[in-house]
Amino acid sequence: MEKNQTQIGNYAPDFELKGIDEKVHHLASYLKTFQGIAVVFMKNSCPYVDLYINRLKKIQETWSDQGFTLIGINSEPAKSGYGEYFEEMKQFGKSKNLNFPYLRDTNQDVGNCFKVTVTPEVFLIDNQGIIRYQGRIDDCAEMEEKVENNYLEKNIAALLQGKSIKPEFIKAVGTPIEI
Repeated sequence: MEKNQTQIGNYAPDFELKGIDEKVHHLASYLKTFQGIAVVFMKNSCPYVDLYINRLKKIQETWSDQGFTLIGINSEPAKSGYGEYFEEMKQFGKSKNLNFPYLRDTNQDVGNCFKVTVTPEVFLIDNQGIIRYQGRIDDCAEMEEKVENNYLEKNIAALLQGKSIKPEFIKAVGTPIEI
């Protein structure tokens, strides 16, 4: 399978990664607790992530008491001057008041397994570990007020209500990830 092909219907790659809270986060534990999990690949230096960060926090706030959680994963290689080291992730999380876990994929194994191509790229996973949606958060990164299609939130609602996910795949737009 090529890196940019859809992962819909496949089992999500399991992971065990350290978060900025200094705890180890394991996907299998989240699958036992939540009906839906959105894994969003992000990085501190991505302008698209910066545009979406408040929307991601709102999604977490809106859906967290309904059996859903968001998990951010940074798979970008840490390089001097790019702001992706673990300590810089902690500073980013604090400065942005993140209300969801933000995890470090140090060796890019998780990003490679998900076949992530850009940040932000979202994978909505059901409680069986199956990827049900992959792609964009919504249709307008630049201006939240101009969003017409909120793909992720509509699909979270559908997943939690046991309805079909539509669309299942919308090619993510963002900053290429160096995996």
